[in-house]
Amino acid sequence: MAEESVYKYIELTGVSGVSWEQAMNNAITKAAQSLRDLRVAEVITQDVRIEKNKIVEYRVRMKLSFKYEKE
Repeated sequence: MAEESVYKYIELTGVSGVSWEQAMNNAITKAAQSLRDLRVAEVITQDVRIEKNKIVEYRVRMKLSFKYEKE
């Protein structure tokens, strides 16, 4: 029989001056500093910030799940 588990979702935004992939990695790396047992990242939206007709920032809004544990 499979173990029963509960997962919690949070929403966060990662930012990078390089790429959307790096923006996602930045968000996950930062979240991993305070959360344990990260499971799934789901991209909600991607956008860019533009200055003087050039992309200066990649942003990824995402849901991140982690296993819920009783304290």
